[in-house]
Amino acid sequence: MIWEALGAVLIGFAIALSATRWLPDRFPAGPLTLATGPVAALLGALLTRSILGPGHPVQVMVAAIAVGAALLSVLARPPRRRLRRPAAPLKGHRTA
Repeated sequence: MIWEALGAVLIGFAIALSATRWLPDRFPAGPLTLATGPVAALLGALLTRSILGPGHPVQVMVAAIAVGAALLSVLARPPRRRLRRPAAPLKGHRTA
């Protein structure tokens, strides 16, 4: 069980680290993201192990990845959009 827990924490940290590296504008709070990933993956692994019981390490790791990614997606912010300025009116053109 200790190896599954350690593996889940490492997987969660890897997910969180890759999220902060690839999408830094969507995950501006780096320490929060790096703390949430391992905790979420560990939660998913422990929950899956308690439901399935011992002897299912592959399913436990898959659940750790899924729960870790799902809970990290809660922290994601939408991308910043550029503000559009209204187009300048054409010269010599009347508007309504």
